[in-house]
Amino acid sequence: MRSTPVHKLTWLLLGCALTNAVCVPTIMGGSPDLVDIHVPAGFRIDVFAKDVRNARAMCWGDKGTLFVGSRDAGVVYALKDTNNDGKADERHIVAKGLNMPVGVTFKDGALYVSDVSRILRLDSIEDRLATPPVPVVVTSSYPTETHHGWKFIAFGPDGKLYVPVGAPCNNCLSDDPVYASITRINADGSGREIIAHGVRNSVGFDWHPVTGELWFTDNGRDMLGDNTPDCELNVLHTEGQHFGYPFCHAGTVKDPEFGDQRPCSDFVPPAAPMGPHVAPLGMRFYTGTQFPGKYRNAIFIAQHGSWNRSTPIGYRVMVAFPQPDGSATTEVFAEGWLNGSKASGRPADVLVAPDGSLLVSDDSADMIYRISYVGD
Repeated sequence: MRSTPVHKLTWLLLGCALTNAVCVPTIMGGSPDLVDIHVPAGFRIDVFAKDVRNARAMCWGDKGTLFVGSRDAGVVYALKDTNNDGKADERHIVAKGLNMPVGVTFKDGALYVSDVSRILRLDSIEDRLATPPVPVVVTSSYPTETHHGWKFIAFGPDGKLYVPVGAPCNNCLSDDPVYASITRINADGSGREIIAHGVRNSVGFDWHPVTGELWFTDNGRDMLGDNTPDCELNVLHTEGQHFGYPFCHAGTVKDPEFGDQRPCSDFVPPAAPMGPHVAPLGMRFYTGTQFPGKYRNAIFIAQHGSWNRSTPIGYRVMVAFPQPDGSATTEVFAEGWLNGSKASGRPADVLVAPDGSLLVSDDSADMIYRISYVGD
């Protein structure tokens, strides 16, 4: 889903001048009050860092540095909690002037950053936060289109770098199979291959801690109405599987333009529907030990929230529980950023902290929250 480059937001719904027009909300000022954010009993939410402009994807360095990408800000942040009080007290900008550097991931002392058509690498970065090195270009072979061109990236258990390529449109059939896919490359940028097809725009994925299977979110197409299609939580069982786009959406919705070319039965259905236009972005399996046992190996998912729905939905953190049959059940974990037609923040990514708490980035309120379990 597309976000509007405004730091803090409140939705004011516009009237529809045409009978069948989509009511597109206007985004204006706003700021979250944590008293309004509801988490389950025994949990609390605090601010880990403020003024992290347009905070998006997050990753940890080996020495406890939190790296944070951005989209419209064009920078990458490095944050540290040097006194272990649950709040960042040191920050640096380690890269700037980049093209939507949403994705960050860490391997062998180096930070890897997505830059639309390029993957960049900052070597020995944790030893050089104040004087960061000039980024090394790992590859520049990805498409240059900026429509769904921002990328979440992560290294998999196989040591390879996984890079999604979104569709360069709302809904289209591209001649180049790299669009609407998830790819992987070697750490040096070589050996690109497509491992999943028909993925409109995934901005979050992770590997099941037990099975090793790749689970990912996918943002559904727009302009089919308020209530269709659902965004998706998917699981890749076999490399090369196709998840439907642009022929079939959410497992059952035949596309009005391309649906006659291939039936929905040709494709892998979602493990769980996420709701129409909720824009699920970052997701992580919970591998910590701080939270109660029910959350062990569950999936936390940041729902960025709808931008094109007459009644906004999303703007929350969900939790999904994978089932033995490959499906997943879901429930709300944290909500309150959306109040009626007004939203004070947009969760963008989640990340398990070394102490077992959960960090949540908010690219609208320019914040990173910390959700911890404190018991009864």
